[in-house]
Parts: sequence; C-alpha cells; structure tokens
Amino acid sequence: MEDLPDEALEQVAAYFQMLSEPTRLRILNLLRSGERSVGELAQICGYSAANISRHLSMLTKQGFLVRENRGTSVYYRIADASVYALCDLVCGNIARRLEVAARTRDLFFESAQRRRTPTAPKRRTKG
Repeated sequence: MEDLPDEALEQVAAYFQMLSEPTRLRILNLLRSGERSVGELAQICGYSAANISRHLSMLTKQGFLVRENRGTSVYYRIADASVYALCDLVCGNIARRLEVAARTRDLFFESAQRRRTPTAPKRRTKG
C-alpha cells in the first residue's frame, strides 16, 4: 500500500469493507466448495433470498464473485480465490492472538489457585 494515491486507497478500503460483514464471509466460505444458487445460499444461511441477493450483488460488484443466469436461477462462484488466502492469513493471526491470550489467562488462574490453596505447615525434623 506504500505510496498509493487516495483513489487507490479508497478501492482497497472498499475491498476490505466487503469482508467486514459476517454474512458475506459466510457466503464466501460456502462458495469455497463450488458454485451455488441464491436459493441454496439463502436456505443454508437462514436468511431471505432478497437479503442474500443484496450481499451477492455487493460481492459481485466488488469483483469477489461471478454471476451466471441459468433459466430462472442465478448461480454465483468465486471470481478470485486469493480472497481465501487473505482470509486464512487473518484467521491464523486471530487464532494465534487467542492462543496467547488463553495462555496468559491460564497463568493468572494458576497463580490465583496457588495463592488460594492452603499449604500444610512444614514439619521440623530432629537433627
């Protein structure tokens, strides 16, 4: 992104904005295994066909998807699979951050447990 003009940065922001909505991410994930119709996606996602169509239209306009009419149905498929590499990179980063947070949390719990556990008095040995 170094030295990009403002117009280009706006396009980059619009691209990432498409990935900022969980329903659109779910749609992209469902299309990972192959094309699907609007009806199939709506049924799987549990939303109306109109709602899914709105998201599909946005993803198509931004270049994520390709649309194909077949009779009375419309099918969508991924236009550029590099979006999955980007999503996998982000998901991996989030998973690593959560792992670090969990380990840190566990250290605090272990420390609190040790402070709460009474210790037995030490026995003196004759010597």
